Formats: sequence, C-alpha cells, structure tokens
Amino acid sequence: MIRFAGLMLSLYAATCLSGVASAADCTSPVAASDLIKPGTLVMSTNPTLPPLQYVDKSGALVGMRIELGTEIAKRLCLAPEFIKIEFDAMVPGLKGGRWDMIDTGIFFTPERAKLMQMIPYEMQAISISVQPDAKVAISKVEDLEGKTVGVEIGGFEETKAKAIDAELKKNGGHGMTIRTFDSFALAYQALRAGQVEAVVSIDGVAKEYADRGAFKRAVAGLYPTPVALALKSKPLADAVLKVLDAMQHDGSYKTLFDRYGVVPPSGALAVQGPAS
Repeated sequence: MIRFAGLMLSLYAATCLSGVASAADCTSPVAASDLIKPGTLVMSTNPTLPPLQYVDKSGALVGMRIELGTEIAKRLCLAPEFIKIEFDAMVPGLKGGRWDMIDTGIFFTPERAKLMQMIPYEMQAISISVQPDAKVAISKVEDLEGKTVGVEIGGFEETKAKAIDAELKKNGGHGMTIRTFDSFALAYQALRAGQVEAVVSIDGVAKEYADRGAFKRAVAGLYPTPVALALKSKPLADAVLKVLDAMQHDGSYKTLFDRYGVVPPSGALAVQGPAS
C-alpha cells in the first residue's frame, strides 16, 4: 500500500552552480508545459543504494545516478531538483505529476513501459548478501531453501525473490520466508541483527557493502536486466535520450559508468513507452 503520509523523507533541491549557469545562459529544448516546474527538472530518487544514490556523511545527495541526473538537467538548460522518496511511491508520483523523471534505476519491464516513457540505460543484476561469518554456505539460489531473506519492498528484487521462492516450492521444497523492508538500508540492518539470514539486492549495492567489509556477497550476477530512467512526458523523454546519445558520443557516459563499475546495455539507447 502506498503510504504517502510520512513517506516523503525530504525535498532536496540539488542545484549545482554549473546547472544554474546553464539554465540561465541557454534556452531549454523542453517546453515549460512538459515540466512540473518551469526551468527545473524535478527527479525522484530513493537514496538508499550506495554507491548509486545515497546521502553521504555531510548530508549531501550523491552517487552515480545523482551525477547522471544533474548532468542531464545541465545539458537541457534546466536546474536539477531531487525529491527523496521511497521506491513504492515512484510510479504513482510520476503519473500524478509530482516529478518529471524517476532517477533511481527502475528495472525495465514491458508492463511498466505501457504506463510511462522508459529509457533503458544501465544493466543491473541481483546479488545475495550474507554476514561475513555466516555459518551456512550459500553459493546458489537453491541454498536459500528454508532461509529468511530480506529485500526492499516493491522492486524488481522483491519480484525475483518471490520467483525464487516459487521455484523452490515447485521443486518440492518449503521455499523461503521473505521479509520486505522500506529500504535496503533497513534490510541490511536486519541482516546485521540476525533477523534475516540473507539479503537479495542489486549487484551495485551488495558490492558496496562487501567493499566496506560489512557483509559478504555470496552470489552475484543473477538475472541481469536493464534498468531505466522513467518519464511521464514523451517530448521530455526524447530530449533526455538526445542528451544520453551526446554523452555517449563525447565519452562522458562511459567515463561515469566506468568510475562506478556500472555496465551499460549493448546497442543503441531508445525511448520505450506509450505513443502519447
């Protein structure tokens, strides 16, 4: 259930000086009628996925996708503004006109592309994290049989966890106990506290926690799937696509992805969504 009351964590206006200068010094190709706020690209993000999107110790919103969203706004001559919100409010908020773009790496599915404009721009896969001193070895999804597993609610990871559970039961097992959390940060806290035995998350997040030495990435690279930027407006989606194409051409796209170890999809990028 979408819990808008109390769900909004905060409004973070992440407007960098270069973005302000660009918005003032050039004319945006995006019509004001295709934006929530004139002169501004309003983006939603759930900042619980280090190093892709998170709040650092100083309270600043940082990460690969934040940098990408800021650069897109700059090249569109718009001021970037980020709204920090939990994942399960993302799509309803986009459809309700609360923001222009979902900048959280929402997993692409044909069903979602019927609801909004999507630009698959990144590949992500699933990892299984355990405590560093976990006594039970997990090296494949079948080893999750009988385990209590944590996952962030409402996303691709929860869908895949349920699919694994169904497959285990289909093969004669009892399946898993799946516990959902409002964020991956809470899921990993539960793992640290021993309330769950594993966490199913995206590779980037699991790697970040493993690099810190906090948890061990037992399995990685499961179900590689494209993730996307999502937009309500087709003209805005087309304009964002042109920016991404330009970033690929000038090398800044690859530079950003390489710095964070993120894999781009093969082939040309494209907008996929309703005709209007």
